[in-house]
Amino acid sequence: MPETTRLQLAEAEDLLERVFGAAGLPPDAARSVARALVAAEAEGQVGHGFSRIADYVAQARSGKVNPAAQISIHERGPASLLIDADLGFAYPALEKALDVGLPRARDMGVCVMAIANSHHCGALSVQVEKIAAAGMIGLMVANTPKAIAPWGGRDPLFGTNPIAFATPRENGPPLVIDLSLSVVARGKVMNAKKSGGEIPLGWAFDKDGQPTTDPEAALDGSMQPIGEAKGTALALMVEVLAAAFTGSAFSRDAGSFFNAEGPAPRVGQTLIAIDPSADDGYLARVADLLNAIEGTPGARLPGARRLAAIQIARDEGICVPTLYVEQARELAGS
Repeated sequence: MPETTRLQLAEAEDLLERVFGAAGLPPDAARSVARALVAAEAEGQVGHGFSRIADYVAQARSGKVNPAAQISIHERGPASLLIDADLGFAYPALEKALDVGLPRARDMGVCVMAIANSHHCGALSVQVEKIAAAGMIGLMVANTPKAIAPWGGRDPLFGTNPIAFATPRENGPPLVIDLSLSVVARGKVMNAKKSGGEIPLGWAFDKDGQPTTDPEAALDGSMQPIGEAKGTALALMVEVLAAAFTGSAFSRDAGSFFNAEGPAPRVGQTLIAIDPSADDGYLARVADLLNAIEGTPGARLPGARRLAAIQIARDEGICVPTLYVEQARELAGS
């Protein structure tokens, strides 16, 4: 196991805010990116946390991601918004989408927020939980650079194309579900490569279509989809909603999230906020369903481990590989 350093959440956010400020991001954008990476780390999504810092900074410095992006919002209809991220980081665009979209959903009962020309959006759970915290049902999809071959093929065409959902609960924190359409998120494979480890069999194939434990071979090959052909069908659905609907690049054409060379990723994300408040019985019905799951011997609700990880992070801080912490301190100039 690599050596780790414990950081309190506020300390981690401050460090990363300084990292991205030094990389040329305006203060609000630097703060937005820092918050999102630390939130992902806190819930155990290490592939979307500190492991991304060096790649993000390199891309901001090379211009692959626009550090001074000017986010714009366009009306598509009374309950439909298009947010252009201007090839910048996704997190400021996501925050802007929710700032404008959640009041619209409250007025209209629903709001669809389509984000175009975007970048890696990290843990989708962080975003849909914000919708649920506002008392609404949240759905989110995102496309990513190609990593999954259509079922029966070898050459990647779809991204890992995650899907997330959240709903408020009558008593307790929101129910949050976040899943990649590959067996694991590709960021975990990149994290294994950076830390010098292997990956388990069943995560990915090499470029010849053979199962591999070598993360580098996996990154040159294809990720294993969940549910085999059903997983790639879901990936196709996300491709339509996140790329075709937003006018962003399809996964096959998107620039890599992992290096500073080549074209901008220009991927898309779509969020949907649904206000259930007009239905007085909604929360009670959700509670009835979730209570039935929790009352089933051996069963647990999705997201239970995530909630436990977040509580530990709030109480004790996060343990981050020391390599990444030292890297961040150097990039921050401290």
